[in-house]
Amino acid sequence: MGMFERWLTAWVALAMVAGLFLGVIAPDLIEAIAAAEVASINLVVAVLIWAMVFPMMVGVDFGSVKDIAKQPRGLLITLSVNWLIKPFTMAALAVVFFEHVFAPLIEPEDAEQYIAGLILLGAAPCTAMVFVWSQLTRGDETYTLVQVSVNDLIMIVAFAPIVALLLGVTEIQVPWETLVLATLLYVALPLLAGFLTRKRLGNDERIAEFTAQIKPWSMVGLIATVVILFGLQGNVILDRPLVIALIAVPILIQSYGIFALGYAAAFALKVPHRIAAPCALIGTSNFFELAVAVAISLFGLNSGAALATVVGVLVEVPVMLSLVAFANRTRDHFKGA
Repeated sequence: MGMFERWLTAWVALAMVAGLFLGVIAPDLIEAIAAAEVASINLVVAVLIWAMVFPMMVGVDFGSVKDIAKQPRGLLITLSVNWLIKPFTMAALAVVFFEHVFAPLIEPEDAEQYIAGLILLGAAPCTAMVFVWSQLTRGDETYTLVQVSVNDLIMIVAFAPIVALLLGVTEIQVPWETLVLATLLYVALPLLAGFLTRKRLGNDERIAEFTAQIKPWSMVGLIATVVILFGLQGNVILDRPLVIALIAVPILIQSYGIFALGYAAAFALKVPHRIAAPCALIGTSNFFELAVAVAISLFGLNSGAALATVVGVLVEVPVMLSLVAFANRTRDHFKGA
């Protein structure tokens, strides 16, 4: 794990502070960035999101999908958790907390936005950081690549319908055109660009070298996006800092609950630990880059939905590191540890 990945929570926290400061001293700059939109897509953020997403898409080798048959149980757990369980439990938790438990503390229109942001997080399974978690648990790298590749293929066709369904269930208006456009822009096109780049580079050594060169831009894109988001959200956060903690509560419950479900299923099905740990961690982690991008596209840079997705970034890294530690401590209980 590189310096940026290891200290991602700290960098995000510093970016949040920098954004708040920038929003106070240069509000016109932040508003100018927010105004740079075409078809509900913010151009500045679109560039930053591509900087985040493209390096990880170059690392996806769809040729590895043929290896699925070697260990179908691990993939079955991952896909079941990611697409049949996780989006719906996240939506349920969001509704329970923001329409009921936290209702006295949150205005209804704000609660609706936070619910939408949490739905976007829950419907976007992790792509890039999974490789970090897999490495830290001595996971099977090839199989992790298979899981990520299959997830990405499913995401192209499943993300938009699931999000639309859940937003509709919670009575949030769904701008279908923007949702589909955002899915194409931030999932399908980066995947295609990554595939074409891999094909042009030709071999694993050149691909690895190229990925290492562009990977820092992924973190730059993330940090810059967080700065912009918190610059726009500055007044809300300074007036109501409690909102960050409130948004974190359902995310924490979801993260630990989903990991427990996936890990227990892998244990029950006698999946080897080198596959069991990554498959549980994939279901727990989120593709927060996509969630942030779509939240901005659907609801705007200064929306509560965008804020909720950024809180997901802040919470994720310490949670995932604690789960990595747990997985490593329980390795000996699994078959093929």
